[in-house]
Amino acid sequence: MRTREEAERPVWRIWVDPRRRLVSFHETPGCQLLEFRSYELFQSCIDGYTAQRYRYQ
Repeated sequence: MRTREEAERPVWRIWVDPRRRLVSFHETPGCQLLEFRSYELFQSCIDGYTAQRYRYQ
């Protein structure tokens, strides 16, 4: 069970399709959902996809 503090934390979501090398900031068919509860981890992941030259939509 989540605590109230955990429930109030923002959640950052991206959908990733490694086959098409695509990152989406909205739900996209065929993409895998990734959720982050730490902005630093979210940003680190985005930086990693950018370094791998993924496209964003």
